[in-house]
Amino acid sequence: MTTSLRRVFLSAIAVLAIAVSATACAGTDSDSDTLTVGFVVDPSWAQIPVAAETGLFDDQDVKVNVVNFSSGVEALQALAAGQVDITTAADVPTSAAIVRNPALRIVGDGSRWQGSKIVARRDAGINTTADLAGKSIGTPLGTSAAYYISNALTAGNLEADLVQVSPAAVVTAVSQRNVDAVSIFQPYQAQAIEALGKDAVELTGGTYSQHSLYLSTETAISAKSDAITKFFSAIREAGASLTSKNDEAVDAVAKSTQLDANLLRSILGEFDFTLQLTPDLATNLHELAEWAQAEGNIVAGVGLPDYATFLETRFITS
Repeated sequence: MTTSLRRVFLSAIAVLAIAVSATACAGTDSDSDTLTVGFVVDPSWAQIPVAAETGLFDDQDVKVNVVNFSSGVEALQALAAGQVDITTAADVPTSAAIVRNPALRIVGDGSRWQGSKIVARRDAGINTTADLAGKSIGTPLGTSAAYYISNALTAGNLEADLVQVSPAAVVTAVSQRNVDAVSIFQPYQAQAIEALGKDAVELTGGTYSQHSLYLSTETAISAKSDAITKFFSAIREAGASLTSKNDEAVDAVAKSTQLDANLLRSILGEFDFTLQLTPDLATNLHELAEWAQAEGNIVAGVGLPDYATFLETRFITS
């Protein structure tokens, strides 16, 4: 059954935590060896802080200016506006962004995450996924987190009230009982669980697992191909350090996400940090775009593209 969406903005809860640098606001650097990179502050793209903090970008002789965003939706808007050369974004907002901005290109699949959970309040009478029926669930609409909860509700034949909550406001919204549950990506998922303590109920459902993508534009690829190649060489090395949970790598991610290093070690195990870009991603994106169109995030009647033509594979080698 279709989930009813109540698009109520809880703007009074908190201010969006978006740290956009003056460099990004002014546009990207014209130097072909310098990349301005949008980073959604999430362990899904933990390779970026690892490469920046441990000198891997320097080793590749590429200068990287990192700009933080709280969601892929905002990061993709910056990319389309020419404010960054590369950005991170999950597969759900990417599927919709490409329809609106056909100059975008997917240049890498940085990780796969299977750790999504619905974080619910026990004192709201929620103990199982079935108890979500009729409850209010906070999530940033149009994101991978919104798709996850929608997919879980559909799988359980449930209806709930999805409430628009910005990523930075999620922890406050659930801990102050403005919503009964939340669906959110990391690091906010872990923070919500920690904030609720014994009242937290962790639920799973549906079939979705997130692809954490890197995107660029035709213009940036043409002007900075060598720098992007070097960027991904550093990202690949950082991924290996994350897989082994190297202390230096964990500390770098803890610093960027403000998560406790010990908690982060358990979270990192939820991710496959192998850098790849496989043809089946196009099929996944088409399915996500169909959902986005049904939810009104893509204009009804607009034809969906062949996502295979947006996979730029030159930078990811086996």
